[in-house]
Amino acid sequence: MKYVRFLNREKEIGYGIIEGGRIQVLEGDFLCSTSKPTDTILSLNEVTLLAPVDPNKVICVGLNYALHAKEFEHSLPVDPIIFLKPQTSVIGPDAEIIYPMVSQRVDYEAELAVVIGNTIKDANEIEAAEAIFGYTCANDVTARDLQKKDGQWTRAKSFDTFCPIGPWVVTDIDSSHLDIQSILNGEIKQSSNTQNFINSVPKLVSFMSQVMTLNPGDVVLTGTPEGVGAIQPGDEVIVRIEMIGELRNTVK
Repeated sequence: MKYVRFLNREKEIGYGIIEGGRIQVLEGDFLCSTSKPTDTILSLNEVTLLAPVDPNKVICVGLNYALHAKEFEHSLPVDPIIFLKPQTSVIGPDAEIIYPMVSQRVDYEAELAVVIGNTIKDANEIEAAEAIFGYTCANDVTARDLQKKDGQWTRAKSFDTFCPIGPWVVTDIDSSHLDIQSILNGEIKQSSNTQNFINSVPKLVSFMSQVMTLNPGDVVLTGTPEGVGAIQPGDEVIVRIEMIGELRNTVK
């Protein structure tokens, strides 16, 4: 199923299920056990799609594709390298990525995003897999020059608007074999498949849960493939993932 979070014409936040190009409105957040369908049906042109969840935290992994590690001349990590993006970096589909004045090089990074459905801590891989609600597209926007300058990644990854996610959360798909692409101004820049992950989704979620409690609505970004590159104001960047769809954003 495809679950969305949206803003209606009354500027109220709602949740729904997409069926045949229309939204069946839900009573409450789809992550809540008490959520249930209502009789209200909306068309997509009646709403503005938001980031499909409002995460308390976004936990990211670096260097989860061998060829991406190679293009940056990094050795493969023994353990997953994890970092955080703040809640204020999250935007939804068709929202603008704001190019910060303090950076001279901002890059796109297409990624599969995992939405956590249940609270877990110190989970094994089976428990981690069971805690996953669904998947969506993400762009781990990065100020590459600041990343290199700082030596650690917080500033480079944390600017407002640097975490587009969406357009919806898709459930009941196999995350181990999905084509993933980034498309810049109509040209394919990244093209890979999640079968090339160094660490699988359950392993990543389990590993992260050994460090911190993962709560419903938290988002896990699973790493980007080779082919990252720069964006400029005026550009359009699309993240396309098989079985999920397209996340489209422009740069301002």
